[in-house]
Amino acid sequence: MTSRAERLTRLVSLMKLQLRLSEWQLVQLRQREQHLQDEEVYLVGALNDAELPAGSSSYSISRRLATTSVGARAVQAEAEKQLGQVHAQSRRVKHLEQVARGVIASKQREAEMRVLEEIAGAHSGARDWTSISS
Repeated sequence: MTSRAERLTRLVSLMKLQLRLSEWQLVQLRQREQHLQDEEVYLVGALNDAELPAGSSSYSISRRLATTSVGARAVQAEAEKQLGQVHAQSRRVKHLEQVARGVIASKQREAEMRVLEEIAGAHSGARDWTSISS
């Protein structure tokens, strides 16, 4: 059976990996959001130019702009949700790390107490032997 400290350490490690994955997903969402915003800027510029890009009509560009805008808002909402998850996971990881440190410190204190008791027991046994031989 593994000790509580070992289980907590493994749990912290897994939660850190989940946090890294969530952060990576957030970065991916932010990149998609930036790409969609860049496309919006391009499409608005294309509509404002006197000459439209070859093979495009103002109707098709405005339709693409509307679709892109909706997509950008959806990605932005998803990114905000993901950011909230990252913050929540980060708080949970910090809390669990604190609990794990406390358990490990308690385990070390118990081990030190056992060693001190063994030393004290050995020392009192040695005193008994010295008093007998005197």
